[in-house]
Amino acid sequence: MSEFILQMENITKEFPGVKALDNVELKVRKGSVHALMGENGAGKSTLMKIIIGMYTPDTGTIFFDGEELKLNNINDSLEKGISMIHQELSPIPEMTVAENIYLGREPVYGKTGLVNDRQLYKMTQELLNSLEINLDPRTKMIDLSIANTQMVEIAKAISFDSKLVIMDEPTSAITEKEVAQLFKMIRSLKEKGVGIIYITHKMSELYEIADDISVFRDGQFIGMNTAANMTKDDLIKMMVGRELNQVFNKPASNISEVALSVRNLSHKGWFEDVSFEVRKGEIVCFAGLMGAGRTELVETIFGIKSKDEGEVYVHGEKVNIKSPQDAIKNNLGFLTEDRKLTGLFLPLSVRENMITVNIDNYISMGLLNSKKVKSDCLIQKESLRVKTPNIETIVENLSGGNQQKVLLARWLLKNPDILFLDEPTRGIDVGAKSEFYNIIFELARQGKAIVVVSSEMAEIIGLCDRVIVMHEGRITGELNREEANQEKIMQYATGQLNENVTEINSNTKQAVSN
Repeated sequence: MSEFILQMENITKEFPGVKALDNVELKVRKGSVHALMGENGAGKSTLMKIIIGMYTPDTGTIFFDGEELKLNNINDSLEKGISMIHQELSPIPEMTVAENIYLGREPVYGKTGLVNDRQLYKMTQELLNSLEINLDPRTKMIDLSIANTQMVEIAKAISFDSKLVIMDEPTSAITEKEVAQLFKMIRSLKEKGVGIIYITHKMSELYEIADDISVFRDGQFIGMNTAANMTKDDLIKMMVGRELNQVFNKPASNISEVALSVRNLSHKGWFEDVSFEVRKGEIVCFAGLMGAGRTELVETIFGIKSKDEGEVYVHGEKVNIKSPQDAIKNNLGFLTEDRKLTGLFLPLSVRENMITVNIDNYISMGLLNSKKVKSDCLIQKESLRVKTPNIETIVENLSGGNQQKVLLARWLLKNPDILFLDEPTRGIDVGAKSEFYNIIFELARQGKAIVVVSSEMAEIIGLCDRVIVMHEGRITGELNREEANQEKIMQYATGQLNENVTEINSNTKQAVSN
């Protein structure tokens, strides 16, 4: 029998105006993790959609488990033993965890067709227990965090007992603890002979879990090698077609007066008595584990969630922000962590998404200045290297990374004084990450106050002027750039260390009063 569970040869796929895949190949060994690497728009997602039956290739052959594979739809791939964890989460919000995992496969009472809820929840609990996922099967998906939603998607893919599991950015929304848990699951699957295609932009993960690596660029197959025989520098050069000498090239900071002061802010159930400040030209990164309350904190400041207690000051003036519209009027911007759910208007074009919060500046006498809109959007498209045929392309048709660039362009056009970035490089390739970081540094150089929430330790340490660490809804530590390291951040994030938070809050209050 062949050592390969999957063999794809001479695969080509064209869309109107775009050749997404140009004569590519992919070979995945049984019981191995095969990393598929490439920048956004390299063709990775298109190839995966072919494997699971969403697309039909224009040319080429596919062999799965020794037989030629012909698929008409996703159900065909599931029946053959192929499942996928998608990068873009798409749960059914009003259904429970159990109903989402076993949708269409629910246990029923005999021939009645009625769902056996008791058995359904029992099956789900056993699955979750086996994967060490601490969730109640009866919880509705709408009540879960993005990280827990991601863990449910992982459990769902594994529940099919497949021969090949595709994992597209499976760790994009989870913290180091959950990543370790996922890797344990992956090693267990490998021992059972399951092949895994692993797509990620996190280099540290890649060399910890991958056996083989294939690289795509601009729809073409660049090469394949074992992970042991491919250095990080070689990989980056293959992916981007150029060398990236330094992902983080942070210039000297020019930090001045306080731009944002938060005083004793609370949102019961998520965070309590949080105080901090951010100065002009400063990048403050918030670190913490899943459930620490970081996202909920910035959402409350921006008016997405209502506060229970506390005050917010912008440039020394107390502000009453009850909605995102209020936040925008006070020159705040917010790149949300879930671009699909809370960021983009998916049916609209790239152009329409870019100008949505800044449209008033393009209207004069009741008329839209289309020429100015087009000019500004094209500048953003080129400067951010958004891979799209044109700015009238529907944003839903772009890759995840290019969608993220469109969101960033929206706020660059609005030009806020204070900018919140929640997981800004989630699903972004290494080349684009470097560009994103340089943009963040440039915004800080211009005097913007930047708040970054990130689950990537290297990103936090590489970007920050200061790191504020949260644990279970409270600030447990604050570190300047020279002090910040992975070990100390994790100690604060897990509650092993706890600075005098009263002193931190007192300092912030004093700064506000001054």
